[in-house]
Amino acid sequence: MKEKDVRTIEPDYFKAFFGVAEASINPPQEIYFRNWGASAWDEAIGFHKTLKMQCLAIKPQTGGSDLIMVTADLGWWINAGDEYAIRSHVLHTFQLEESQLLFCLSHTHAGPSICSNNSDRIGGEFILPYLQQLQETMATLIRESREKLVAGTLSWEYGKCNLATNRDLREEDGQSYLVGYNPAEPADDTLLFGHILTEAGEPLCSIVNYACHPTTLAHENRLFSPDFVGEMRDVISSRTKAPCLFLQGASGELSPRVQYVADTAIADAHGRQLAYAALSVYEGNLPAATGYRFKQALPSGAPLAIWEYFALKENAAMAMQKLELEVPLKELPSLEAIKMEWEQCQDRVLKDRLWRKLNTRQVVGNGTKAKVAVWLWKLGDAYMVAQPNETYSYFQQQLRAALPGKKIAVVNIANGYVGYMPDAKFYGKDIYSCNTTPYAAGALEVLTQGVIDAIRNL
Repeated sequence: MKEKDVRTIEPDYFKAFFGVAEASINPPQEIYFRNWGASAWDEAIGFHKTLKMQCLAIKPQTGGSDLIMVTADLGWWINAGDEYAIRSHVLHTFQLEESQLLFCLSHTHAGPSICSNNSDRIGGEFILPYLQQLQETMATLIRESREKLVAGTLSWEYGKCNLATNRDLREEDGQSYLVGYNPAEPADDTLLFGHILTEAGEPLCSIVNYACHPTTLAHENRLFSPDFVGEMRDVISSRTKAPCLFLQGASGELSPRVQYVADTAIADAHGRQLAYAALSVYEGNLPAATGYRFKQALPSGAPLAIWEYFALKENAAMAMQKLELEVPLKELPSLEAIKMEWEQCQDRVLKDRLWRKLNTRQVVGNGTKAKVAVWLWKLGDAYMVAQPNETYSYFQQQLRAALPGKKIAVVNIANGYVGYMPDAKFYGKDIYSCNTTPYAAGALEVLTQGVIDAIRNL
């Protein structure tokens, strides 16, 4: 909420036409499943919960271009061409500008392979048909969500949830880090809850934007799963009687305290923890399109401050923009050198890391700088900031600090995937995110300032 003064509270309020649709994207059980270097198997044996794809269409009241946001219970894109083949097909089919479409992954680590280069692996023959299935499902959901457009209001409110913890654990040498629970460092506990109501006051959908790696289920898990996101959605939808969409925040160094397990009950408990925090915000929301202000003092046994509800003015402001911000790259081996090292490597875990490194190098090229795409959506007085990397929480914290009073939904792994973006202070240490990223120290800070400037100018 933005505060004009301490006695008048005006929640963020955006009026438009909204449509929501969702579908299962469960893959064939035989599809290549290996997401972890430490895994001893390549195939799943079943499903924990349904993997979903969801679509939210937003159309301005005054006509003009609509916005399409698609979320999916998938991990990350290893081959950039696979993602862009799906997105470009949708852009062409529906005559959309790039700025109008967001394809956001939940980042579950218990999903199927979505890399066509894995077609030679066990179960790899199912990958290309599955990618085609994703493309067709997305197109179907866009059509359905557009057909369901109704007038409504979108409001946002911040809350807190302590599911996420810092996951950069320093070893005794002071320079090496493990990827796991670090109780010594604080974690960003902010969640952003969005809620869409029809003009009749009926819930249409909710949106949870929260930064936390879905790594509860790991190398010992053999079930397809949306991880904690599935149970979170189920609990919230049960209460609101409407679909719930999840947007992964800037979670580069954030994950649950208990993780790397095969027990789906733990993933479900994590989901309920996040859901209850989000529902706490939901239950405390002011009525739609309503503010709250001081009315008068009332003499009583104590002098009482009487407040009242009041109707807010309509806010239908809507804009979209795609940015390309140039950031520095590390000095990296050439694509040819990485490929040769990968071909010669016999260690399964190391070979998996080299495979990711190879595909990342293909995305950023052989130069010393790379352009990072960022999508900005203005919805009323709130903003959505989406980009394809795994930024550290510094990104979202700095955006909030620089733009006080604004609700900002920050989304990792949207419209592609490249790699980690840690704070500059972590470089020079033996830490996974810094070792594997193609970006040089300072890249995240450049990205952050560029986005702040763009929002101020939007």
